[in-house]
Amino acid sequence: MNNIVLYQPEIPGNTGNIMRTCAATNTKLHLIKPLGFELDTAHLKRCAVNYLDKLDYVVYENFEDFKSKNKGTYYYFTRYGRRPHTDFDFSNTDEDIYLIFGKESTGIPKEILKDDLDHCMRVPMTDNVRALNLSNTAAIAIYEVLRQQNYPGLWKEEPDEENFKGADWLER
Repeated sequence: MNNIVLYQPEIPGNTGNIMRTCAATNTKLHLIKPLGFELDTAHLKRCAVNYLDKLDYVVYENFEDFKSKNKGTYYYFTRYGRRPHTDFDFSNTDEDIYLIFGKESTGIPKEILKDDLDHCMRVPMTDNVRALNLSNTAAIAIYEVLRQQNYPGLWKEEPDEENFKGADWLER
């Protein structure tokens, strides 16, 4: 199973966007307190739109609480990572993969990262910015995992169902 983990997220818009991405990709979301916002529909609905009911998510009191309840391989996104996210093999669909992202202002604490430096990574970019937006980075990361797994359970073309136009819409 694929998972996105947000360590102490601060900006509700980023979390809402990531919630929508998780709903679109069948990815479980893990939120580690403290959160920089109230976790209610009023704060998140604008970004997550009407997909909150399709989201699988859990909230944890702290990182130790999260670790005690989730076994698998942890991958940490940090601007200090020395390898790009594309260097990692995410192709095993039987593996529980956790993509962990830190809070917007300070990232993941060094105390957490130093114990697993081989799983620290970054999205390559120029020196014009310190980091990409959190929700953009999470989307880039989960889609790389899904690409390597051949997008299991995801539609590769527009479905022929209610609220969709169908795969042949462009030809019609």
